Amino acid sequence: MSTDDAYADADDAFAEAYRAHYWAVSRFVARRLDGQQAHEVEEVVAEVFSIAWRRRGELPDPPLPWLYGVARNCLANTVRGLGRYRKLLHRLGNHEAAHQRQTVESPDAERPGSWVHEVLDRLSPADQEVLRLTAWEELTVEELAVTLGCGRSAAAMRLHRARRRLRAEIDRTRMTVPVRAASVRAGGDGNV
Repeated sequence: MSTDDAYADADDAFAEAYRAHYWAVSRFVARRLDGQQAHEVEEVVAEVFSIAWRRRGELPDPPLPWLYGVARNCLANTVRGLGRYRKLLHRLGNHEAAHQRQTVESPDAERPGSWVHEVLDRLSPADQEVLRLTAWEELTVEELAVTLGCGRSAAAMRLHRARRRLRAEIDRTRMTVPVRAASVRAGGDGNV
């Protein structure tokens, strides 16, 4: 195979990966930048595919778990940058919170299934990510290992432990909810 053929094959592999996985990577990024503006999501996705283009000769088959791994690294950089930006705004005094103009959600603004997010938020960021990769992105253990950059056994163990901790948090939540509800029905304020 000539060098030109190898470049053409790499270009074709990248184009196929882009067509097949652009929206999956976009959803992956959007879920992790929940509440951020669309342009920030687009910038991260563009960076992911920019890196994939530069490394198109190294794209594995299948490319999606590898793209998720690249996206995780790009997201980490973006989150650090957003943190620095918020600190700068606060120092300059142009942030809403600096002027005591904070938005308060209405009591009925709770999203369906929000308890799941509350329970998930009580887990470590590493546990959250492993569970999201397998639930939201529907990765297998082998794909999870590629995304996390570890071996299959380590990925399986991380997933097992994260699921066990999630189950414990769900059980803990179930134990406290009926007590609160009973207190409210009895005329209490719901505090236990």
